[in-house]
Amino acid sequence: MAETLTRRSPLQGWAAQFAATAPAALLTEEPFTTMVDLWVDPAGAGGAEAAGVLGLAALPTTPGACVTGPDSTVIWFGPEEWLVTSTQRGGEALEAELHDAVAAAGGAAVDVSAQRTMVRLRGAHARDVLAKGCSLDLHPRVFGPGAAAQTMLALAAVVLIPLDDRGTDYRIIVRSSFAGYLADWLIDAVEEFE
Repeated sequence: MAETLTRRSPLQGWAAQFAATAPAALLTEEPFTTMVDLWVDPAGAGGAEAAGVLGLAALPTTPGACVTGPDSTVIWFGPEEWLVTSTQRGGEALEAELHDAVAAAGGAAVDVSAQRTMVRLRGAHARDVLAKGCSLDLHPRVFGPGAAAQTMLALAAVVLIPLDDRGTDYRIIVRSSFAGYLADWLIDAVEEFE
């Protein structure tokens, strides 16, 4: 009898604990988000083609920038590197479209969706929770919409994305191998605000 593989989120076992967090610092996982690493010269034809595929005028070229298009978010990772995330497009399809756009220009696109997961932290004390384990200045005047940072949260390397200008809504992208550790740390950190 053939076995069927079941897709599992790295944080599937934490769903009940996340659901029990208080609205002042509410945790939810956004599992199975498509993530594609993109490498290309943003000033060249490949950069323009990739931006077109993503519905953007151009790829972000400012360090720490994050740009949202019609169905994807593009996070600046380096001078010629981005992480593209999407909840609307599949990983294989997005990888293929971006590869076709950048290959002739010497670029590359790789589906890394299984490598990371995404956690959403919302509520009046979201910034307070993050401040317990992150050394960045998280004040919305400094770190607001349109920004993203590769940083440490507790002992886990994460990508942190502010979603509003009040410091009450963040996405946290973490590698699957550190997801359980970070989930436990976040659950402990939000207990003060319940």
